[in-house]
Amino acid sequence: MALALALTIMPVAFRHAYATQPQQKPTPAYTNSQQQTLREWHAGSQVSFKAVKEYGIDKCFTQHTISDTTFKRIYGKSFKANCTVPRSSLRYLQLLHYTIDGKIQLGEMICHKEIANDLISIFRQLFDAHYPIEQMTLIDNFGADDIKSMEHNNTTCFNFRAIAGSRKLSNHSMGKAVDLNPLYNPYVKQRANGTYKISPETGKAYADRSKTFKYKIDRSDLAYRLFTKHGFKWGGNYRTLKDYQHFEK
Repeated sequence: MALALALTIMPVAFRHAYATQPQQKPTPAYTNSQQQTLREWHAGSQVSFKAVKEYGIDKCFTQHTISDTTFKRIYGKSFKANCTVPRSSLRYLQLLHYTIDGKIQLGEMICHKEIANDLISIFRQLFDAHYPIEQMTLIDNFGADDIKSMEHNNTTCFNFRAIAGSRKLSNHSMGKAVDLNPLYNPYVKQRANGTYKISPETGKAYADRSKTFKYKIDRSDLAYRLFTKHGFKWGGNYRTLKDYQHFEK
């Protein structure tokens, strides 16, 4: 009542100026929600650049020893009962990445401590360049099943396992190999009978590298240039087979 009466006796020009003053907007609720998501690091969740900036972008590219909570997630899956790699040699990475539609997503990865700094540097540069990665969560979310993880185009590193079709341990077992956007960059090997083994099989359409398609890794690709600059070997350069997703050190 008092405010309404005051406005009626104000000069018209003053009333108009008062009415057109911009009203302060409340802080969007999503900011607080995303800050909580960042603090708790819910890998696979999407956040805004504003939320990342407020939280601190450098805090989004970090390495940590394997906590009890993380070890509980991986034990019996990627970290099998017969794993010969000490838990103390592994690091849990928190990483950001862009999706192909320009959204920012929280990522996670377990690697060997010897390449942790390399990976933080590489993925930070990929993020700054808006390089698209569909998802980056622990392979344990897929029961440490390599095929299932690849079919979901999930970027991973550590998984204590043998190379497919052999008893030799993969470099993934040491946490020294990364499979990047694997569905679109499959493993391809010609059999003796002339047929091809393609893994994952759902990536068959992307075995023909003469075609142009999203997520494709080749020698002109930024990921290729960054990984090789840091001393990684690319599976696309192998002579007897091609593992286009694979970078190892």
